[in-house]
Amino acid sequence: MQRSEHRILTTHTGSLPRPPALRDLLVRQDRGEAVDAAALAREAEAAVAHVVRKQLEAGIDVGNDGEQPRVGFSTYPAKRMRGFGGESKRRLSRDIAEHPDYAARLTRQRGGAARINDAPQAVAEVAYTDLGEAAAECALFQRCAGAERDGFAEAFMTAASPGVIATIMLDAYYGSHERYVRALAREMRKEYELIVARGFVLQLDCPDLAMERARFFQDEPLDRFLDAVALHVDAINEAVAALPPDRVRLHLCWGNYDGPHTHDVPLEPLLPIVYRARVGALSLPLASPRHQHELQAFRRHPLPDGWLFVPGVIDSTTNVVEHPEVVADRITAAVAAVGDRTRVLAGVDCGFGTFAGSQLVEESVVWTKLRTLREGADLATKRLWG
Repeated sequence: MQRSEHRILTTHTGSLPRPPALRDLLVRQDRGEAVDAAALAREAEAAVAHVVRKQLEAGIDVGNDGEQPRVGFSTYPAKRMRGFGGESKRRLSRDIAEHPDYAARLTRQRGGAARINDAPQAVAEVAYTDLGEAAAECALFQRCAGAERDGFAEAFMTAASPGVIATIMLDAYYGSHERYVRALAREMRKEYELIVARGFVLQLDCPDLAMERARFFQDEPLDRFLDAVALHVDAINEAVAALPPDRVRLHLCWGNYDGPHTHDVPLEPLLPIVYRARVGALSLPLASPRHQHELQAFRRHPLPDGWLFVPGVIDSTTNVVEHPEVVADRITAAVAAVGDRTRVLAGVDCGFGTFAGSQLVEESVVWTKLRTLREGADLATKRLWG
């Protein structure tokens, strides 16, 4: 992966706003309606070309396809794999359940969105037998990125981790969380290997490593949750065993919503387990007012040798645009915690379009935030390099 050798490089977490026509087609398809496949393909291609151009205009160095062809960051495998059907009954996070007025507002916001809490579940042996859709997404991004004369310094593609799939698309077949997670690892490795073979950095989206403490594992004591984190990291390692660690980055978060987050697990007990992952970079949401202090944990648990760090310095849940000086302060604080300016890339807390139809930040504000990310990175570069 690219290091910040001469200046602070910028990236983001993956999903970007989808245009209304594409969003509506994806949501209708997710709900089981018949859609025009040709129209969906045209809208997806236009959307990928658009977000590639906008990222480059904003000054993003390490960019992606914005997850435009996907209905959701964690539920898209249900369309690509066999074995999913029906409807999961996912529990509310503890902080959301404790604030029913906020829960009602969140439900209203997501009224026209893809299936989030009622996504398909595993109803048979899961199997990834056709990589055609994944290959087509890679090819589409390559076409659109190649059309831009001055492209990205590096390109990445996201993929759902085994653990996040298992905790969002629940098990109604295996009868064992471990068996289900390991089955997903066995099958998802096919997509992971395809992404890296096509020349992309693979970003594994792993909110399960933190977010699910207050949701899927909310009734378990902390040590049992940490055991589950260890299982999920082991599953990641099984799935990426054939890949060079320096072509894989891991994104961990506490959930991409503007809720209370009062039951979020602290980062510190997670880090020693997360450090076992066979990856080369760690992405974290550190612009969130609930988690800015977590940077202190890296002084007690230093980043493994060779790992890069992608701190979120832009909040993905608010339309307030951060001041470039604030962004620069956050970047320089991350460099101080890591101790090496070349190992830090400036990032965003989470995605701006996690599920089709569920978007907290308006599109024009997203591009303004990404331009501010670049401006803040330039200010930090002047401070760090002189």
